[in-house]
Amino acid sequence: MVWGIILLSLVGLFVFYIVIFAAVKDGIDRSEVGQLILMKYGDKDEIVPVCDEEIEKELEDEFENKE
Repeated sequence: MVWGIILLSLVGLFVFYIVIFAAVKDGIDRSEVGQLILMKYGDKDEIVPVCDEEIEKELEDEFENKE
């Protein structure tokens, strides 16, 4: 009996978490601020990862050009 109540509570909390997560994510995506950020920075899936070596090379080139 006690295990059933605990299991039912855990399932209920998990469903509650999923509902709140979906509502918050959808709310942010549809808000004016969310739309402005999406227009300015683009979609998260379009971000191209840059490795550390490329960043270091670019900074070294910039440093050499200043001298």
